[in-house]
Amino acid sequence: MTDKVVVITGGSRGIGRATAIAAASRGFRVVVGYASNLAAANEVVSIIEAKNGKAIAVKCDVGNEHDILALFKAADEFGTLGALVNNAGIVGPTSRVDEMSAERIQRMMAVNVTGSILCAREAVKRMSTRHGGKGGVIVNLSSVASKLGSPSTYVDYAASKGAIDSFTIGLGHEVAGEGIRVAAIRPGLIDTEIHASGGEPDRAQRLSHMVPMKRVGTADEIANAVVWLISDEASYVTSAILDVSGGR
Repeated sequence: MTDKVVVITGGSRGIGRATAIAAASRGFRVVVGYASNLAAANEVVSIIEAKNGKAIAVKCDVGNEHDILALFKAADEFGTLGALVNNAGIVGPTSRVDEMSAERIQRMMAVNVTGSILCAREAVKRMSTRHGGKGGVIVNLSSVASKLGSPSTYVDYAASKGAIDSFTIGLGHEVAGEGIRVAAIRPGLIDTEIHASGGEPDRAQRLSHMVPMKRVGTADEIANAVVWLISDEASYVTSAILDVSGGR
């Protein structure tokens, strides 16, 4: 058990929601970052508090640096930062690259890549022994799309997750001697709302036959892997990328 704070971006639904609840059950104080759905974020906080945990909801569009700074300021007031879960991410409607607008691509990278790097920057400033911190863990949410490329679906999303893979390895090496571990989870087909935001709410179920285990994963299965990575049980794991994808 711990009284450290974990910041979870995109914590109001899907994998973020499951991770927030799982982290709280292991004693973390949880900062639930949410982009727009206050009701969903408050519901997560209520679930955690009903089990005697501690949580707050903080509005944060990770595509906006000002919001990121406000998120970490709220975390500072809540306790000592011990972990960051870079979970917030977006996906666009199914599209070929030759049909994509510059605005779509720029927004994709701003949220999925730049936002994650800026959140990590703020976490390192607080957790690194170089800055007087006590160490901590950063877990980035990637995707098996980074390996598969997602042709004719969302190559831009896949590319953003490829960037996250590289960032995880590089930052992990950079801060390994400063008490910070950095790792990533690459989920496969997971039954969450993100598919609906891409215009295909049934996508995970429709493609489940392509998974060696012949089923989609759940948000809880991803959350369990995340909370293991932020626990002391994973104390020798850094610059690592863990596929939680049913073998895909």
